[in-house]
Amino acid sequence: MQKSTSTNPLDYEILIRRYDMGNRYASYCPQLGEMIKGTSHQEVEEAMKQRILQHIEELKRLQEEGSSASA
Repeated sequence: MQKSTSTNPLDYEILIRRYDMGNRYASYCPQLGEMIKGTSHQEVEEAMKQRILQHIEELKRLQEEGSSASA
């Protein structure tokens, strides 16, 4: 699976699942193909939001490097 190349945070979904009798949570982003586990809904949601923003910043940095190299 190829990760999304969108720089719009709204193009990324966050799916959250409770498991282990409600004591654990997991967030999954299909566009990144990544999962983050934790002990609260808010914890895994915020962690995934940060991971999405990190991915977008990496994409922007690579785009800037690519445009600088071709100039």
